[in-house]
Amino acid sequence: MFKKKIISTAILAAMGTVTLPHQSYAAETVADEDVEIIQVTGIRGSLQRSMDVKRDSSGIVDAISAEDMGKFPDTNLAESLQRITGVSIDRAGGEGSRVTVRGFGPANNLITINGRQLPNTTGDRTFDFANVASESVSGVQVYKTSDASVTSGGIGATINLTTNRPLNSPGIKASFGVKAVDDQSTDEGSITPEVSGLYSQTFGDDKFGISISGSYQDRESGMQQFIQDQGYRASDYTNTGWGGVPAGAEGGANRPTSGIYSNPQQPRYVFEERQRERVNGQLVFQYQPVENITATLDYTGFKTTVEEQHTDASVWFNYAGDRSESVWAGEPNAYPLIYSEIYDIQSDADYRDTSLTVGSWGREEKTDSLGFNLEWTVSDQLNLEFDHHSSKASMKATDPRHGTRNNIQLPSYTRSRSGLDLTGDLPGIAIGNIENFTPETMRLSGSWFANDKYDSEIDQTQISGKYFLDDSLSIDFGVAVNKVNNHYRHTQVQRPDWGGVGVEGDFADIDWRQDTILDKFQAKAGNFEGTATQGEYDLFNTIFFADFDAIVNAAEYADPIANVDNLYGDCKAADGAAAGPNGEGQFCASTDWDAATNRFTEEKTQSAFAQVNYKGELSGMFFDLQIGLRYEKTDVFSKATAPGYSRVEWNEDTATSVTGVTGIETLSQSADYSQFLPNINFNIEVVEDVMIRAAASKTISRAGYGQLQGGTTINTGGSLSGYSGGSGNPGLKPLESINYDLSSEWYYDEGSYISFGYFKKDVTNWITTGTIDSNIFNLYDPLNGEKFRAASSALGGNASNEDIRNYIFENFADDPNVQPNFDEDGELDGGTIVGDPDSDDPINFRINVPVNGDQEYTIDGFEFNIQHLFGESGFGGIFNYTMVDSGLEYDNDSLEDTEALVGLSDTANVVFFYDKEGLQARIAYNWRDSFLNERRVNGDLTAPIYTDEYYQIDFNVSYEVPAVEGLTVFIEGINITDEYVTSYGRKQELIYNITQTGSRYGLGVRYNF
Repeated sequence: MFKKKIISTAILAAMGTVTLPHQSYAAETVADEDVEIIQVTGIRGSLQRSMDVKRDSSGIVDAISAEDMGKFPDTNLAESLQRITGVSIDRAGGEGSRVTVRGFGPANNLITINGRQLPNTTGDRTFDFANVASESVSGVQVYKTSDASVTSGGIGATINLTTNRPLNSPGIKASFGVKAVDDQSTDEGSITPEVSGLYSQTFGDDKFGISISGSYQDRESGMQQFIQDQGYRASDYTNTGWGGVPAGAEGGANRPTSGIYSNPQQPRYVFEERQRERVNGQLVFQYQPVENITATLDYTGFKTTVEEQHTDASVWFNYAGDRSESVWAGEPNAYPLIYSEIYDIQSDADYRDTSLTVGSWGREEKTDSLGFNLEWTVSDQLNLEFDHHSSKASMKATDPRHGTRNNIQLPSYTRSRSGLDLTGDLPGIAIGNIENFTPETMRLSGSWFANDKYDSEIDQTQISGKYFLDDSLSIDFGVAVNKVNNHYRHTQVQRPDWGGVGVEGDFADIDWRQDTILDKFQAKAGNFEGTATQGEYDLFNTIFFADFDAIVNAAEYADPIANVDNLYGDCKAADGAAAGPNGEGQFCASTDWDAATNRFTEEKTQSAFAQVNYKGELSGMFFDLQIGLRYEKTDVFSKATAPGYSRVEWNEDTATSVTGVTGIETLSQSADYSQFLPNINFNIEVVEDVMIRAAASKTISRAGYGQLQGGTTINTGGSLSGYSGGSGNPGLKPLESINYDLSSEWYYDEGSYISFGYFKKDVTNWITTGTIDSNIFNLYDPLNGEKFRAASSALGGNASNEDIRNYIFENFADDPNVQPNFDEDGELDGGTIVGDPDSDDPINFRINVPVNGDQEYTIDGFEFNIQHLFGESGFGGIFNYTMVDSGLEYDNDSLEDTEALVGLSDTANVVFFYDKEGLQARIAYNWRDSFLNERRVNGDLTAPIYTDEYYQIDFNVSYEVPAVEGLTVFIEGINITDEYVTSYGRKQELIYNITQTGSRYGLGVRYNF
């Protein structure tokens, strides 16, 4: 058994750096023995090396190893990780982005590269694997049990990515690859290139080494989506007002008479195109002046640029008109099979708007890391290691004018009815008079330009060592200092003209491209079958596309009066266009961070650890025992600025705007906490090739940076549902988990094994959302005062917001807070109603604050895995299944938020492969069960949001060309059955999101020498 460990560790070293905490100096043992190393590449070799890491670890560890230099099993690291038991992934843009381990989401798993914590470009503790090219990674280790020598922060797991080190693979080694990618999700893109290369060389009797790797990816992708991002308004069956329907037959067939029911708000069809450019690079210098000292200097850089173009078409339900053709089901938790609003059209003013929403934005994400490592074998008994790195990451807009996200709405006031049919595989949206929904009838309404900027820096210094008392007993020890700075800034330039400004035809002269909608989805939409006036429901099947900057230019001249909530953009308005007091523009982003959100946190952690490792024999059974303790003290400092406001304006039928910035306030807060983190791992080989493992530990996961950042920010939009805001809490304690693991592993043949494990995690300090009531700026609500109540009383309970506004304009015209607008014919055309301190009620903001709860929740589950190689046939397969449970279930029948844990789901993988005589082929099936993805807390929009079960099938085939040694051609396919990602609410019929991201294929060549 000892000889097996030596050989497998040597092979791992030849492939790159693999950090096993208690075996950092295994290579020293290898040097003392005359062992012939045979490097096995390909799928079988990768699985063999991964199995050896698992077998030789002191805890429960799963691993993935490169199949060859520059070739990882999947083109995306997260896609490879999902093949491991207990690991599931979230996808963005059709590829793996973030990982969940044993039910704990991306923020609760620590990702390191070569044992170092890197800053993130996401603004939180999650790591985006899409930013890292798989060609630069030689291996991944997933540590599911605790080790005192490993930096804390991962309750689910610590995932370490390892990269090439030249002295681990002496001589000249190189790999170069090129690939053409056809992403079938894009309507406008083309085949795009990917290029990668790695060169490694040692010289000077293998005392010097240099390794350089790089990759370039240009990818064009798209997305088609149905989305109900506003959600469904749920209420008691007795609600016949806003958000509800009339009682009896006027509310539709089977109108609920008990329990609760849900109504849609704003369904939309979304189309996006994305262009991504990703560049990765790493440069490594190594120097070994004497046999017992190795110095490593390395630089690692990632840069990703993403440009996105967004167009969507939507309707907004007003909860008005004739709703008798609605059809209900599911009582006492009712949902609409069909929801319908038919409006009484007596004049053009009675038509409702059908909206086209456009946007175009981009972001640049960049990470740079410079590190130095020194390993010193002081004596046969003592090894020391020093490691330091300084790293920084950032995310910013690629175009300062566009910001990081934006939105311009172009309504066409031509809709005579609205409908949503949820009976089809794709929700069907319908309007009346769709033939009049054209650019010639569009006007300008509201817009916003958001701008986010993240900066993160990490300075981490670690000093560690191992002292061997004898062949069976050793002690690991070390100290570390880790300082993490995060700076988050956000602005939003918002025009609250949601009721519409300008005139029809303002956008008619733009070069528009008309297209259809429903044929872009494979799913079939419901068509309102069975309704009394089915023929008058025009399925929403028309959309228009145009250049965003051309739309911005037209919008500047369409808006007659400059009107922003509180902040103008950095740009200057076009000549002759409406502008701010100093000529500022409305249709661009701002970098006046102090006028919006400007938050900074510094988190400094000092730590020390000691760990005893003992190997022995018990009744003829070899075992090893590891007992460790880690101490950490963390200091948190937070500083935040935010604006104050002076008034509230009611500019649109259904929403108000908080506006009038009064000044900037700055708040600083600090907090600290300390933790003792013990761990024990016990492994015993009960019979030859059968291992039993048991482990217990305490681990932590720190609060997200956004949760720690102080300061209060309010949402500047209000409605009849109320007003809200949010605040950070630097005093949040980390989640604490007491962990228990028990597993068995049988390595029954070369490259083949079966494992079965049970895990349990008792977790406290869960971070929940507390709510405080605050009249933070002493503002007054035009939706809740004497004028509003007088209008409601005069018009009756079924009066719409539009009716109420018109009544106020007509009957309170002398009030200075009532400011009606009139069109060129002298007809009333909307206006503004300002909150009045003399007659309106004070606004109560519901401020959401993250707090530590006092509940303890248990997550437990089982993991099963079998990996089998069918002798020398070349065939093999993998099957694994993970079950996760918390004993908590969201109460879908309640209107209140209920306790439940997000992200928990069962997962499974099935992989079949062939690897022989230069031909490699693999097909992989991955499945994730449905799970609670979000607990949304927002008044009558409070609801659970689930992600439906999802599976994906990928394949790759490669062939080593016999005529050219080292040359391989390959083809790969991802999501070859074009599966959708679907999310739903209280019932599966209440669809929140259906996203189609298409299949992706690649064809390429790779050359190694």
